[in-house]
Amino acid sequence: VQLQASGGGLVQPGGSLRLSCTTSGFGFGNYAMGWFRQAPGNERDFVAAITWTGDSTYYADSVKGRFTISRDNAKNTVYLQMNNLNPEDTAVYVCAKYRERKLVQGFGNMDYWGEGTLVTVSS
Repeated sequence: VQLQASGGGLVQPGGSLRLSCTTSGFGFGNYAMGWFRQAPGNERDFVAAITWTGDSTYYADSVKGRFTISRDNAKNTVYLQMNNLNPEDTAVYVCAKYRERKLVQGFGNMDYWGEGTLVTVSS
């Protein structure tokens, strides 16, 4: 199982980025996927998750209305569109595979993590 995040970079406050997580080695379309982030000195935090069909999505309160998670099962890829970024969004963003197809109120069990991509929001 491999998960590789990409799309990070330096962006000014108010700007946008789109992260991608390409995957291989498992039946991507059969599992929920999620994005997490870890800022320097902080624990890893949940950002967003999406069920196997993409019909349900979940977000941390801090990103609701600004971030959108989506997936393309034909491309084995999950995305995170991030708009109106602020310096508090600076972190390494990591994608994760859940063991489940569906999530209970956004909660599930992650069994694989990918390499992260750094997002820096600064003027």
